[in-house]
Amino acid sequence: MQPPPASTDRDQLAPTIRSVPLGRPFAWLQAGWRDLRANPFASLAYGLLFAMAGDLITIFAWRRGQLFIVATSGFFLVAPLLAGGLYEISRRFESGQTSSFVTSLAGGRRNTAELLMLGVLLAATGFAWERISTLLFALLAPNIAPDLLTLLAEIHFSTDHRDLLLIWILMGGTVALFVFAVTVISVPLLLDRPADFRTAMLTSLRAVDRNLLVMALWGAIIVALTAIGFLTLFFGLIVLMPLIGHASWHAYRDLVE
Repeated sequence: MQPPPASTDRDQLAPTIRSVPLGRPFAWLQAGWRDLRANPFASLAYGLLFAMAGDLITIFAWRRGQLFIVATSGFFLVAPLLAGGLYEISRRFESGQTSSFVTSLAGGRRNTAELLMLGVLLAATGFAWERISTLLFALLAPNIAPDLLTLLAEIHFSTDHRDLLLIWILMGGTVALFVFAVTVISVPLLLDRPADFRTAMLTSLRAVDRNLLVMALWGAIIVALTAIGFLTLFFGLIVLMPLIGHASWHAYRDLVE
């Protein structure tokens, strides 16, 4: 009988996942708010960038409804990676250091290659979602006007387009859940310690699997806060996106030993 294979370095480096109580996301928000208040200028600079990106998408894609929806959802698919500077601010504050916007960018210099590979995966996911969404609109609603308000009105009031709405929501929700599951822990982990992006993603999936109800609640909170940001014409994102980013760092610290 052959001896069992020796464990690899990657297996030995796989982080241990903790189980946390259901109410922990509210503690993450509280800790995230504390980080935001301690580093307001650097944090709100990121929030301003998110809000400006949302407004620019609205300005240039408003008359092309399908493009607007895809561009907005695609932007937020890569948001976990774009929030890396917020994780760095929280990491530095945790060790007693203050941060400026410039110093927060230094976090991306650690594990750069692995972060880039994760970024490529997110970009590919966003591109695939754009293609799927375009195909759905072309097949199920080829005659809808490109104007966003017309698009939403026709989908809402016409039974002919209900299938499009249902399928689009299901497909978009599936993509969003995938991105959430593979990034909620992996991005802060890659900024915090030496690890490859495969290990980081598997760690994120394990954390979600072990704390399924907690992470479902956390995902729902993120969706609700983001929706509030949308309803305020993206200006609410100036505060809400830094809050979510800082809180996500504390979720990582709570879930991973």
